[in-house]
This record gives sequence, C-alpha cells and structure tokens, in this order.
Amino acid sequence: MTTSWDEPSSVADDLERVGYLADARIAQIVFLADRLDKPILAEGPAGVGKTALALAVAEATGRRLVRLQCYEGLDEAKALYEWDYHKQLLRLQADEGASWDDLEGDIFSEAFLLERPLLAAIRSPKSVVLLIDEVDRVEVETEALLLEILDAFQVTIPELGTITAVSKPIVVLTSNNTRELSEALKRRCLFLHVPYPSVERERAILAARVPELPEALADKVARTVATIRNVPTRKSPSVSETIDWARTLIALGIEDLDDDSLASTLNVLLKYQADIDKVAKELSLELTDMV
Repeated sequence: MTTSWDEPSSVADDLERVGYLADARIAQIVFLADRLDKPILAEGPAGVGKTALALAVAEATGRRLVRLQCYEGLDEAKALYEWDYHKQLLRLQADEGASWDDLEGDIFSEAFLLERPLLAAIRSPKSVVLLIDEVDRVEVETEALLLEILDAFQVTIPELGTITAVSKPIVVLTSNNTRELSEALKRRCLFLHVPYPSVERERAILAARVPELPEALADKVARTVATIRNVPTRKSPSVSETIDWARTLIALGIEDLDDDSLASTLNVLLKYQADIDKVAKELSLELTDMV
C-alpha cells in the first residue's frame, strides 16, 4: 500500500513510525517532493541519515526501493540498461542460416534486455522510491544522463522506442559534497541540507534506536559526540557510529561515561589512528589498549 500525505506533519509521523526522526524541514521537503513530483537532493556529511531517509520513505509508503549506487566510472550500461550479448550470440548461432533482417527484431527484444536501476524505476508498474546514492561520485557525463531521466521520467531505447513512467517514482539523490554538482541538476531538485544532528535530536535518535540506554548516559553520549565533532579530524563520527558506540557501552556494561571508558572505546567512534590521537589530546585522555 502506498501513502499520499495531506500535510508535512503526517510525513513526520509516518517516518517516525518506521524509526526515522525527521525534523519539520525534512518532513516538508519529503511532502513537497511527493506533491510536486520533484526529486530531493540531500547533501551533507557522510553518515547523517541521507540514505536512511530514502529507506524510511520507502518503508513508510509501502513502496519498493530501487537503488543506484554511484561510483567513479559508472556508465549508462550499469545505470540504465544493456543488452545480454551472450544470449544474443547464442541466438545468432542457433540460426546461422537466417538473415540479419530476420534476426535483428528478435535479438533486440525484451527477452534480451538487462534492466538496470534507472530503467527498473521507470518501468515499474507501481510507484517506487528511487535512491541515487552518492551522486557526487559520478562523472559529468553520467550526471547528464540523470538530467535526461529526471526531466521527463522517460527513456528512449532505439530498438524498442520510448518508455515513459506509468507512475512517477519518489526520487532521492544523496551527495557527500565531494564535488560541486551542476546547476542544471540542482535546478531540477528540491535541495535538502542534512547536517549533523543537534545534541537534543541525537539524544532522541538514541532513545529510539537504543531504548535500553539509560537517559543520563544517552545525554552524555550525545554531548560527547558533539564535542568530538568540533575537533578537526579526517572523519567525524556519523550518527550510525554514535549508535554503535552506545551499543558498545551497553555490551561492556559501562554505566557511566568517564575518561577511562571514553579512551578505551574511541576506536568505535573514530576510524583513523591520527583522529584518535588528536581527540585524545584535545580531551586530555590517556589512551589505553583498545577493547
């Protein structure tokens, strides 16, 4: 069952029901994306919940999630469609005596088409959530392909004709802002900046995701993580790493966050030794053997 929202507050309620705590700004953007058939471009640091937002929207609306994971070198064949050349070759070998005119219409047909995420989202008989993850990692040429798709939600396959979406997907593009995206792409999207959460919001996230964590300890965890994020490091702790840290403290039976417990579990929050050393120095911690 899919959901169409009457107001932004309904979005927030539905997302909270599936475990995603959306503030008023996020809820309004999702509402408008649904109403206006506009993609969401969610930018922000890695690990702040941009991808999780698309997953939550899919779960909350009962839509299937179609994910295109972007990477350097991604091309049309992997993003949109390609032909199954092996099957085509076998078909040609099976009818060696047939003319090309007889075979062309056969081998360039649905039976030999390999559907990739963008085409899958457009051809889906029911509306899906299309997640284009880490779009800032693709080259400009691939970004141009996305523009064509997002403009009209249709694809032209020379051998089959133009395929237009029966039901437009909800599209979420995420970017870690590692490069500047084109103005053309931004113009087609509703922009959403997702920063690290405030102490209050991260405490609420902990309460929802790690309900067994005592309230006082959750407050200390949220405040400590906020302090660490203010230290210039190669990679600041993400929200998921905050959750992992909270679960680590529970698993180790740590009921109060003192300097020793913080020093011995910093490696759960920080993933580079240089960052661990820098934070330890900033917080005047004496590093011990990591647990």
